[in-house]
Parts: sequence; C-alpha cells; structure tokens
Amino acid sequence: MSSDLSVELPRTPEAPSLARKALEDLDGALDPARMPDVRLLVSELITNSVKYGGEGPVRLEVAASPERIRAEIVDQGVGFTPKTRDAEDLDKVGGWGLHLVEHLTDRWGTHEGSTHVWFEMNLGRPG
Repeated sequence: MSSDLSVELPRTPEAPSLARKALEDLDGALDPARMPDVRLLVSELITNSVKYGGEGPVRLEVAASPERIRAEIVDQGVGFTPKTRDAEDLDKVGGWGLHLVEHLTDRWGTHEGSTHVWFEMNLGRPG
C-alpha cells in the first residue's frame, strides 16, 4: 500500500510542528520504528526553510510505500550549497540538520540552484 502526502505550510515558527502533525496521516503506512527519524528530518528541513528560504509558504511532499519513503521540502529560497561538517564543528550549536539527513537516510540531495531538498529512506524488511 502506498501513501502520499502534500501540504503547504506557513513560513512561521509553527511550521515544523504542523509538518509533524501532517505526518500523522502516514501512521500505519510506514514501519513505526522509522517514524521518529522521519519526523526529526522533516522538522529539521522545515526549520531550515522557515529560517533561510525566502518568502511564501513551505511545501512538504511525502511518498511512502512499504519499501521506501521519499520526502521533499520546497520553498522559494535562492538556493544553497550544502556544507560538510568536520571535527572542528563538533562544539557548534545549530546547523546540524543536513548532517542528520546525511547520516539517517539512504539518499538525499538538493535541486541545483534551489532550496528544494529531498531524502529517501529504504524501509523494506529483510525476508
């Protein structure tokens, strides 16, 4: 069974909470053990959009199946180049969202020249 979710969120401090609430529509469609990571990553990316994404709403698109979840966060920002964290950054507060995405997903990326960020997580259970 596949499930899709598409929601426009206001560019306000409440947007991450609204995104987590919207993800409840996927309950039952995904392995419950993976939902905390999905909620965390969506919250981080929505927060980035609210802070850095320019004007207008933030759009959350999610496609989920028993094998995979793909989430996309789109805003009207002018784009950015993801930066790698290294050992000297360990004491810094903030800026860890993309680092979490890198480590908790199977694939992720951006659409060049935009603030359209996506990630995928494999969900298939071993047989």
